Order: sequence, then structure tokens, then C-alpha cells
Amino acid sequence: MNKNLYSIGLMSGTSIDGIDVSIIKSDGEDFLDIIDNIYLKYDDRLKSKLKKIIKECSSKDRLMKLSKRINEIEKEITLLNAKAIQLISKKNKSIKSDLIGFHGQTILHNPQKGYSIQIGDSKLLSKLTKKTVVSNFREKDILNGGQGAPLAPLYHKLILSKIKSDLPSAVINIGGISNITYVGYAGKIFSFDTGPGNCLIDEWVKSKTNMEFDNDGVFAQTGKVNKDVLNKFFKDPYYNKKNPKSLDVKYFSLINLRALNLKDGCATLSMLTVNSICMGIKKFNKFPKTIIISGGGRKNKFIINNIEKILKKKIYLIDDFNFNGDFIESQAFAYLAIRSYFNKFITLPTTTGVKNPCVGGTIFKN
Repeated sequence: MNKNLYSIGLMSGTSIDGIDVSIIKSDGEDFLDIIDNIYLKYDDRLKSKLKKIIKECSSKDRLMKLSKRINEIEKEITLLNAKAIQLISKKNKSIKSDLIGFHGQTILHNPQKGYSIQIGDSKLLSKLTKKTVVSNFREKDILNGGQGAPLAPLYHKLILSKIKSDLPSAVINIGGISNITYVGYAGKIFSFDTGPGNCLIDEWVKSKTNMEFDNDGVFAQTGKVNKDVLNKFFKDPYYNKKNPKSLDVKYFSLINLRALNLKDGCATLSMLTVNSICMGIKKFNKFPKTIIISGGGRKNKFIINNIEKILKKKIYLIDDFNFNGDFIESQAFAYLAIRSYFNKFITLPTTTGVKNPCVGGTIFKN
């Protein structure tokens, strides 16, 4: 039996807004104690530099040409992650963490071509914090035929067991991309990216206003859904692809929305998120008894209300069960760091399409 370790998880998501930091105590199996969570925002200058480089990073060749700029940003991000660790450690002085689970910032995700690139210097982070760092969670999975994403399903399953949810149940994370974890009767886990989450809505709002996102889904609520534009999205081959499957935030674009106003665009893109999720849920033979939503998109009332309307079922927010929905992914990487450290698998054929259950994570010791 493994002993319980204290692990700090760091997550910088596809919404590129900052770093979520969590401390958990776990054995990498069934024991879980969430100690604390904090958030460290990217400043506007770093956010702008990151968005620019992500936009320009369209391929591995392009990556090589941008390497000098990427290295500079990587160092900046690493130092900021070290600061985030320092902040949460200072706040929890009595806890001596054993591990750090460092996801880094995704700049390019293309598992079809055999790669998913996250920036963040694990050696430097280990040196700065004088702690063991586990990172590079996706690489082994992709090398073994998987998508390298989604990575949180095993943690979602643990949450469902903690809240004693009747199976089958589903956890949906609405971040930049939306993904679903479905746990069946026998505890078998299935997972895949359903489609865009907040990424296109945020991009649309930023292109039309000086705001970052559609707060509470207010713009969408007063807009009109353009069905022609919506249907064009669903003609994309991604929706006919077999599961498991995953998406890069750059996969879809706003090109077909050019004639729409702010509110109609928000309503249309929000219904893209809603319908993608509902289609994903309906793919399972047994309808989930409980559906739980986490991630930033859970705060968008338009999205949540429309999922309920289409599925004709009460939708729960993960916060209803005393889990903070903003920090599920940072907790997941703290948990996966422990699993990686104990050489346990972190992905499955039914969650990423990997050939066999796969261990992951590279360990960097100070």
C-alpha cells in the first residue's frame, strides 16, 4: 500500500488567464484530502505575449523558428509557477509538500501528428523550489497511440466515489475545450473532448468588446442563435470521429460569424458548446444518473440552463458537492503527480485511445 503524499498541482489552462494551484494529500488511489487552492493571475503583458505565440505556433516547424521567443516566455512562466508555489506554501506553513505536479502551458496540441507541446522548465522549477517535480504528462500516452488528453478522468472518478454518486455518472469540464468523463456501472471510465467550451465565446467577446468573456452568459441570453452558422460547425469531421478524441483550441475558428453582432454570436457559440456536450452525453448507452459540471463554463447560466433543457435533467455544479469547480484540474495534476511517482497508470484506452493503460509523467529531482 502506498503512503499518503502531499502534492502541489499547477494548471494553466487553454483560457490563458493564470495559474491554478492546489495542495492535496493522497495515496494516488482512494484517499483524498484537499488542503488549499489559490489562483495567480497572468498580467496583461504576459497574457498578450502568450496569446501571440500560441496563435503563431501552427506546427512543429513553426515552433523551431519561434524557439528563442518561446524559451524567454517559458522562463517567465516557470518563475511565475515558482512564485505560485511559494505563495501557497507560505499560506500552509505546517505542510511540507513531497511533490509538484507541473502541467505547464499548452501552446500546441496535435496528437494526430504525434505531439502535444506544453512549455515550462521542470528542471528550473525543481531547482527553484528544491522539490521533486513531475511534468510531461502527455508524452508517453501519445507515443503509445493515445491522444494525450483528457488527463483528468481518473481524478473525476475519484470525486464521483467521494460523493458516493450512483453510477453511471458523468463529470463535464467546461474550460477552453469541453470534455466529458463517464463512469459506467462497473466503474469503467470513458472520456473525450466534446468540442469547444469557452475558447470561441471568449475570443468572440474580446474581438467585439474590451471584456474578457460573456459574464454569466448575459450576452448570449439576449442574443438570437444563428442556426445556419451553428450547423456549419456540426458539419466538421470532428463530430463524426470515433471516441476517444481531443481538440486543440485553434481547431475551430470564428470565420463564419463575421456577419453576426455581439449577442447573436455569443448565443450561437454558446449553443455550440451546449449541443456538443449534449451530443457527447447521448453517445452513451446508459444515460448518466448524475451529471456534474466543473470549469469556468459552469458559471455561464445560459449554457447550464440549455443543457438542462435539452437533456431534460437537473445539472449539478461540482461546487454543490463542496468541491471548488475552479481548481479541479490543478487538483487532478497534483493527484496524477502522485500516481506517476508511484509508477501507476494515468491514462487508459477508453480515456485517450492509448493502446494499453499507460504510466506517464517525467520525474525531475532537485
